[in-house]
Amino acid sequence: MPLLLLNAVLSQKLLVMFIAAIPLAELRGSMPYAMFVLKMKWQEAFILSVIGNFIPVIPFLLFLEAFAHRLMKYPRWNRLFTWTFNRTRKRSSVIERFEAVGLALFVGVPLPLTGAWSGCIAAFLFRIPLRLAIPSITAGILIAAVVVTLVCLGVIQASFFLGHWGTK
Repeated sequence: MPLLLLNAVLSQKLLVMFIAAIPLAELRGSMPYAMFVLKMKWQEAFILSVIGNFIPVIPFLLFLEAFAHRLMKYPRWNRLFTWTFNRTRKRSSVIERFEAVGLALFVGVPLPLTGAWSGCIAAFLFRIPLRLAIPSITAGILIAAVVVTLVCLGVIQASFFLGHWGTK
């Protein structure tokens, strides 16, 4: 029985890390899931989500260029990459202006399509060197984790970030 319980606990932790590593969901999805569905304490949800969100960053930064160039030879992938790159460029004026600090802010704002994955794409598109991109994206992940934690705890209303001041 204890082994079964240990397996269930490890599975939940790995699931939270997996959700945090998925594009689009990232820690914006994993933290609420961990805290509200799995009933984890916010500290545990925070740590697991930050680790899970960071796991794909270095490999993605290292291999994105080669991966993109290879797949862009195919029309479907070319359309997907072109759409993704154009969308990232449109949303990343802060990166153009402030570079590494802007990248951290871009990743740290908990809005759709502004997480670590988009940050890696932006770092690639704006040619931010790895030595600056990795700490910037890490700082952004931590900023987003703090904001999402505060929203989940009810310290900050989610409507604040969505621009719905005082609406329910």
